[in-house]
Amino acid sequence: MKPRRIRVISICVIWSEKRILVFEGFDSIKGGFYYRPLGGEVEPGETSQEAVAREILEEVGLELGAVRLLGVLENVFHLEGEPFHEVVFVYQGSFKDVLAGRRDEFTVEEDNGQRLRAVWREPDSFDEKHRLVPEGLLALLRNR
Repeated sequence: MKPRRIRVISICVIWSEKRILVFEGFDSIKGGFYYRPLGGEVEPGETSQEAVAREILEEVGLELGAVRLLGVLENVFHLEGEPFHEVVFVYQGSFKDVLAGRRDEFTVEEDNGQRLRAVWREPDSFDEKHRLVPEGLLALLRNR
């Protein structure tokens, strides 16, 4: 089965010391956790940089400071058995509020009302049972 459309999303890798902020999800079909930096879909007429700033503000109520584009990844994957295809703009940035990096976790509110937990994790802590997505992100972080 093929995805119905290609989504364009924009995510931001936010660092606090040697950890990045990621939301935690679980795929019950694959039986494993996955983690992705915060962000979301780019809306028509919006740049990827505008989208990532808007998404972070909507999700955790915090403004981003300066951001820079790390790269663009293409991601074809299955989640809960459904096929997806995304083009992902990957930014690196920080919160304007420097004290936000001291919070242990955040509650992320999705557009559909779903609440997710966002936590700080070291890039070396990801493995096959706790995957960092999208594919290729870990390599992009190592080459930053």
